Amino acid sequence: MSVVGLIGGSGAALYPAASKIQAHNAKTLWGQPSAPVKCWTQQGHELCFLSRHGENHVIPPHRINYRANIQALADMGVDFIIAMNAVGGIAKSAKPGVLVIPDQLIDYTWGRFHTYFDSHKDKVNFTDFTRPYDGKLSKLLVNAAHTEKLPVVAGGTYAVTQGPRLETAAEIDRLERDGCTIVGMTAMPEAALASELSLPYISCSSVVNYAAGRSDAAIHSEIEAFLKLGVQHSAQLINRFLQDL
Repeated sequence: MSVVGLIGGSGAALYPAASKIQAHNAKTLWGQPSAPVKCWTQQGHELCFLSRHGENHVIPPHRINYRANIQALADMGVDFIIAMNAVGGIAKSAKPGVLVIPDQLIDYTWGRFHTYFDSHKDKVNFTDFTRPYDGKLSKLLVNAAHTEKLPVVAGGTYAVTQGPRLETAAEIDRLERDGCTIVGMTAMPEAALASELSLPYISCSSVVNYAAGRSDAAIHSEIEAFLKLGVQHSAQLINRFLQDL
């Protein structure tokens, strides 16, 4: 049995589908996480779910206590973390309704507490972050998507922007020139902090809108149209992934 850390964002309330859920109010050296960690058993594995924006979705991306969130899951003994991300599609393959399992990221954020090695008393640790996402576990996610016949893009680069505002069309053009496939606001410093704690980390990114300048439709109307579908697809994917684990 694996202990799986699951971090959800938009639509997070729809992920826990079990009837017997235990909530844990965690405390860490870095403060309190965004929400209580909810745990249940699914497909023979223990899931530890954390809503990164808080239970009422009130914490903006740049105000999330990422250090406390990752530390809380580590303290609960999770073997790895699956991040659920709602993102905008930049590449033509990243259409609304598609799941993207990224293998790289570029960090465009600033001013966030991005490391556990944040004191002059700590020994400097230059964490190897060549591959931010665990390749073996990501492949299992892709295989699970194929089994469930879910629309999926294997690989891609996640552009992490500051938020909470969405990007301009010119900014998206720049991200495309940089080689980015999707854009979101929460993969960093989440992924790097997991790496510092030697926790394998992967992402199931659900495309809920075309990025700015990529569609004539209003972005928020697209998000409303595709968010629930993305959550449903993600939940279906995770359930199959756990069966195959």
